[in-house]
Amino acid sequence: MDSHCVENQTVNISDEDQCFSIPISSCGLLESGRKSLAIGHYESKAALDITRGLEIWAYVEFLQIDLNQTQTDNDEFPYWLEFIGGYGVGKFENSNQPCISQFTRNLLVQNLYPLLPDGHKIRIEVVFPQGKKLGLRTSNKAFGVVDGLALIGTQAEVQISASPDQLQNAINGLRVICSDSSFDGFLTFVIGQNGLDLAERFGLPARSIVKTGNWLGPLVIAAAEEGVKNLLLFGYHGKLIKLAGGIFHTHHHLADGRIEVLTSLAINEQIPLYLVKKINQASSVEDALSLLEHNDSKSVFRLWSRVAMEIENRTQQYITRYMTSSMSVGAILFDRSRKIRWTGPAGNQHLSSLGLKLKT
Repeated sequence: MDSHCVENQTVNISDEDQCFSIPISSCGLLESGRKSLAIGHYESKAALDITRGLEIWAYVEFLQIDLNQTQTDNDEFPYWLEFIGGYGVGKFENSNQPCISQFTRNLLVQNLYPLLPDGHKIRIEVVFPQGKKLGLRTSNKAFGVVDGLALIGTQAEVQISASPDQLQNAINGLRVICSDSSFDGFLTFVIGQNGLDLAERFGLPARSIVKTGNWLGPLVIAAAEEGVKNLLLFGYHGKLIKLAGGIFHTHHHLADGRIEVLTSLAINEQIPLYLVKKINQASSVEDALSLLEHNDSKSVFRLWSRVAMEIENRTQQYITRYMTSSMSVGAILFDRSRKIRWTGPAGNQHLSSLGLKLKT
């Protein structure tokens, strides 16, 4: 590798029948050519993407291995590839392991293996210099990811959850499901990848799950137009609570009001006034939940079940505003530890019809 700047370096993306050009800002050899460092920037077309322009460092080193010793692959990578999530790369709080998707693993394996010299392995460390700072502005911590940004991409080109393209893709996917001859009228909406993974593991039919991004309002109407009988809204409580306040686009750049909604419902649920005041002063929904659990654990279930019911009611009202529909809407909420905890009345009925129930 030469030490001068390289531009438009092409890499092959796994699971895709095409190549993408990745511009490298600068790169160079270190320690007499035994190591190398390359720096690039994430190019996003979305103005609201907080990772737009993110600086990315990749530090690569070839290490000799003893060919006379048996080499064993681990659960994450083949024996010849050692990955290090460096500064700014998000880690799972409970294991301290880098948060990295299978797609990203495949991408590294496919593109690095052709460069592997005989008798060596490759060690790669990825660094996001601004990762820790930007990670604080995401929902990562709600899903147990700390210290930076997660490497959880599932495709070569990022789909922004608030973009019109994401909405159209979700509508197209919804129509494909509903047009299938085996469709039974039951549909589940999840906002992102965390919800999708959890919904499938919980036992919700994978063939009937639509990843919506933040466009819940238009997609709820699209589901009603397609004749869906039962719609289940399955998501992180810190997102879906917005629906309880009549906010049907959940991206934080467009609207918030979550604490205000929770405070109002706490009053309606007759939570003690001193706790209502503390809820109203909380910095986040998660902090408000933690406060309740420490001060009045019996109120937690009551309040969040009320939130789930209000999500169902407000969504039914939203549908009625635009059309006449008999579609039943249920809500199921999970917390930051990815534990499914609360459901509204309709959501509970939907689960019963599927032979599922929440673990108490």
